[in-house]
Amino acid sequence: MIRMPGSSYQGALPPATDEERALEQELHTHVHTLSGQIGERNLFHYDQLLLAAEYIRAEFESTGYVVRKQAFDVSGTTCENIEVEVRGTDRPEDILIIGAHYDSVKGSPGANDNGTGVAAMLVLARQFAHAPASRTIRFVAFVNEEPPFFQTQDMGSWVYAKRSRQRNERLVLMLSLETIGYYSEALGSQSYPPPLSLIYPSTGNFIGFVSNLANSDWVQRAVGNFRQHTQFPSEGAALFGWLPGVGWSDHWAFWKEGFPAIMVTDTALFRDPYYHTAHDTPDHIHYDHFARVTAGLHQVIEDIANKP
Repeated sequence: MIRMPGSSYQGALPPATDEERALEQELHTHVHTLSGQIGERNLFHYDQLLLAAEYIRAEFESTGYVVRKQAFDVSGTTCENIEVEVRGTDRPEDILIIGAHYDSVKGSPGANDNGTGVAAMLVLARQFAHAPASRTIRFVAFVNEEPPFFQTQDMGSWVYAKRSRQRNERLVLMLSLETIGYYSEALGSQSYPPPLSLIYPSTGNFIGFVSNLANSDWVQRAVGNFRQHTQFPSEGAALFGWLPGVGWSDHWAFWKEGFPAIMVTDTALFRDPYYHTAHDTPDHIHYDHFARVTAGLHQVIEDIANKP
């Protein structure tokens, strides 16, 4: 449940590389566009939701992807999941999904939740666009993750996962990028649902890999790979799915349809004081840390997409 391969990185972070500094600027541009310029985006601010969807489509297309959308109706309003894929070279029927929801909760511009997840997904999609792997890698922007649609029939990721089940797709793993841009070196900056505070650190400077007990092997593999390649603090946990926070993102929808799925997160409300507020703005994101995490996720995806 909690024992992970390798050790979490400790101490001062090494100087950022030129690649990480460039990545930092790219991530900042995406987050600022989604939450600073477009702002709150959901069915209560539908025009902004459409602008966010168009921005994601344009970014995918600028990288050379053919964009597909999954449109569905919610009380007479059209909602869209947006997807692109890099076809696998020798195991194309094996599919790895990298997903992030692009809507924000009512009353919030959603910089961290979940502008950061979308920004990382767009960067990773660009990086893999012309570097095919053994398995198919699919990048999906989901709509309607936030209340009042969370864990309902209108949740975009559940609509998507149901279609994958109906098509009998072979989804090897789904990675949900959820709220990954807030970090703190202050003691006591990290909290947990009981009794996890007895086990995990009280400083919120790490990235977390989280899933239910059924996916413990995947959590261990992801954490082990991240620690092998990335000098950044990390924690992993395979826990009971009913614990608060464990299933609070789009990976939950894939669990419901019987697919393996894990969440990558900075733990959201258990760390970020601006979570689900009007103050979840781009200036509160720690882009240096965010860039290092995104670079580490590239290695994790590359490993899963190529190795048995």
